[in-house]
Amino acid sequence: MKRQFSVAACVAASCLPSLSQAAEGVADKADNTFMMICTALVLFMTIPGIALFYGGLLRSKNVLSLMAQVMVSFALVCVLWVIYGYSLAFEPGNGFFGSFSQMMLKNLELTDLSGSFYQLIHVAFQGAFACITVALVIGALGERIRFPALLIFSVLWLTFSYLPMAHMVWGGGVLSQDGALDFAGGTVVHINAAVAGLVGAYLLGKRIGFGKEAFKPHNLPMVFIGTAVLYIGWFGFNAGSAGEANEIAALAFLNTVVATAAAILSWVCAEWFFRNRPSLLGACSGCIAGLVGVTPAAGTVGVGGALIIGLIAGFAGFWGVVVLKRWLRADDVCDVFGIHGICGIVGCLLTGVFTARSLGGTGYSDGVTMLEQVSIQAFSILVCVVWSIVVAFVAFKIADLLVGLRVSVETEREGLDINAHGESAYN
Repeated sequence: MKRQFSVAACVAASCLPSLSQAAEGVADKADNTFMMICTALVLFMTIPGIALFYGGLLRSKNVLSLMAQVMVSFALVCVLWVIYGYSLAFEPGNGFFGSFSQMMLKNLELTDLSGSFYQLIHVAFQGAFACITVALVIGALGERIRFPALLIFSVLWLTFSYLPMAHMVWGGGVLSQDGALDFAGGTVVHINAAVAGLVGAYLLGKRIGFGKEAFKPHNLPMVFIGTAVLYIGWFGFNAGSAGEANEIAALAFLNTVVATAAAILSWVCAEWFFRNRPSLLGACSGCIAGLVGVTPAAGTVGVGGALIIGLIAGFAGFWGVVVLKRWLRADDVCDVFGIHGICGIVGCLLTGVFTARSLGGTGYSDGVTMLEQVSIQAFSILVCVVWSIVVAFVAFKIADLLVGLRVSVETEREGLDINAHGESAYN
């Protein structure tokens, strides 16, 4: 069997039948269908989900530039993933990188299995995760980053941050050996991207007029549609991480529903209490906060644990956007760190708590206590944060050196749509 399962999926007893099937060379048609649907849903999250969600949050003069950035970076990551990304992330290697044995998928046969489904589907599924992770970073850089600089950054950061983190957590690397639990990408996707976005926001500097002018979302219905697309697509993100259509997938599916609903309510209540009125933007933000918070926990915690994680994630995300952002003094345009970073950290830590069998979870590895698991989770978060900071800083600096990181003052004032792409969203 060539697939490297996440730690959470491997500790689940339900994985045993699929492992047996894979050893016998038997592909399950239901699992193949399930994983293809989940892959399509994750791809759907980036285009159009991220593009619509982030696009609506920007000013009207920059919406097309962000959509172009999302779509082209998506295509770039897809190509790099097939050339070397999948091999470095999931083939056997050292504790930080895989190997080049599957460059261009040269040794992958049509009948090779990844568990009980074809490995080609696993390539596509994990590639979709890589695509959305790079796209998430873009939300912190909007309205002022040069298009070629973003592409250079995407190549470098994908290669030296996303791929090693994926290998460390899901590909048999050091964090998976340490016992870190990350069912669907709390560290690999959300914290990783959020930290890179925050570094980029600092290096780019604040937008002209930031703190003096009101930068309001230009199209809240677009934000709502993007949120809805992300919510539906997230079921592929979380349930698909089970690797087959089994009870763990069902648990992840239900946990995603419950945690997200709880986070929407907690964010809206916090907003209602502190700002005297609930808002659609707050409800959408709470939805994303809950989805992020439950991602690392979806397949290992019970439904009650998912509910509590969602409630805490909603409050934590609100605090990250309203309070922490002001403390950090960073112009994180779409609140990538406030939501994906903070809620990802909260979700990863609480995974270590609610995976306990006594609290309704699937249980830890033999001999591991709750305190030990939480410590392992904290260490994996620390590794992810430090790794992403270093790689993002270097990647942005190289892009700045080669082509310049930020657009000119005139371009920023007039808008990136017309200047960088010769188009306008609204005539």
